[in-house]
Amino acid sequence: MANPSAYSSLVDHLKQTTLLGQIAGLLHWDRETMMPKSGIEARAEQSALLAAEIHGRCADERVGEWLAAIETDGLDAVGQANVREARRGFERANRVPVRLAEALAKLTTRAQGIWAQARADDDFPAYAPVLEEIIAIKREEAACLKRDGEELYDALLDDFEPGMKTAELSTLLARLRPGLSALRQKIEASGVQVRPLAGDFPDDKQLELARRLAGVFGYDWDGGRLDLAVHPFSSGYRGDARITTRVDADNVFDCLYSTIHEVGHATYEQGRDPAMDSTPAGGYASMGVHESQSRMAENQIGRSRAFMDWLYPAMVETFGDIGLSGPDELFAAANRVEAGFIRTEADEVHYNLHILMRFDLELALVRDELQVGDLEAAWNERFAADFGRAVDKPSNGVLQDVHWSAGLFGYFPTYSLGNIYAGELFAAIERAIPQRDALIAKAELGAIHDWQRENIHRHGTLYSAPELIERACGKKPDERALLDYLEAKFGALYGF
Repeated sequence: MANPSAYSSLVDHLKQTTLLGQIAGLLHWDRETMMPKSGIEARAEQSALLAAEIHGRCADERVGEWLAAIETDGLDAVGQANVREARRGFERANRVPVRLAEALAKLTTRAQGIWAQARADDDFPAYAPVLEEIIAIKREEAACLKRDGEELYDALLDDFEPGMKTAELSTLLARLRPGLSALRQKIEASGVQVRPLAGDFPDDKQLELARRLAGVFGYDWDGGRLDLAVHPFSSGYRGDARITTRVDADNVFDCLYSTIHEVGHATYEQGRDPAMDSTPAGGYASMGVHESQSRMAENQIGRSRAFMDWLYPAMVETFGDIGLSGPDELFAAANRVEAGFIRTEADEVHYNLHILMRFDLELALVRDELQVGDLEAAWNERFAADFGRAVDKPSNGVLQDVHWSAGLFGYFPTYSLGNIYAGELFAAIERAIPQRDALIAKAELGAIHDWQRENIHRHGTLYSAPELIERACGKKPDERALLDYLEAKFGALYGF
């Protein structure tokens, strides 16, 4: 390292920038959980001010000077990751005008409230104008960021899955479709009928069990809390990783599995290496890796037959009679395959079809091949083709997800990447812990969590997402492990 003081100055600067980002995250959490409606305009101004300050720090010319003075050959792996991520952030920030960062923060803060009200009113036209504004800003941002030979969506995808390109992603996701379609056909042909839950599921009891489940899945309550939100999310960092859920008396699974999903995110944050706190090296590899932790907790573990040995008596203890005779019937009910409207409630067979649809639609929006005024009709047409059902109302269709109002174009495909990574990781855990299912049946998940922390959580951004998964699993990630897992699971459930 030619200039040790340059590296020290860079890291101090980066830590302060990260702390400002954490403050922005707290403002977002408060907006979605606690903030009164009348606070939205002030919050928009606050968010814009913070976004401008963070952007300015990332683009600060001193960062470039420090980077130029550092020789990475003299750095350890953590130092090299810090420099690599700082350079990436510096270059991106200097390609985007601060006015765009400020405008986007202000607009998306307002858009969240507009979306929530439009969703409640089933009124897409009330939301469409602000969505048009968001897309215009995101396209302008992408035009600033994209490099020669890239398309606009590549630049947006890079925010969530660094290094991934649209063409590569499209090919990978397209390979999922034939296997999922064939699996759907087998299930439909099976004729198996699944008995649904039946009983009384009060809100307070749902939250009681949700809190219990969070603890089972490794959530550290000293560093977190559980609140309600319109659209569940996880927020925060290692020492303050907060989760949210929602309750529905007609669908207790929504509360329970939303909670498990968000705990998967939170335990990733809580499992980070404290030595890398508030530095780029201590971040996460990608949103696909982040989603792998939440999707594996929710599905491969939380919806497994083994886990029903614990969950069934826990549900009976909490709610009384749930209309099912035992763990086998609960396993079937928790994994019932149905072409439902809502992504977050979708079974594992249909979930990736939801994502493929959203990916194609937002790609068309960014490419200017689809206009916002035509989006609702395009959504409904695609849903009917993929799921064989007509969308009955916007809240069950184009208005169900929060992501576009938050400006998160490029995020949706990371869910399917997360599912692919989760398929690889769950198989690797079985190889490393042969008694995996016996431990899950007793809700003794400590050994699994230890494996995740050792192989995923503690590495931060030291490796790219594909490198991290390959190191953990011994092979390059692809869709085969996920499809094999789905075929085995639903073949057992539906008798083929």
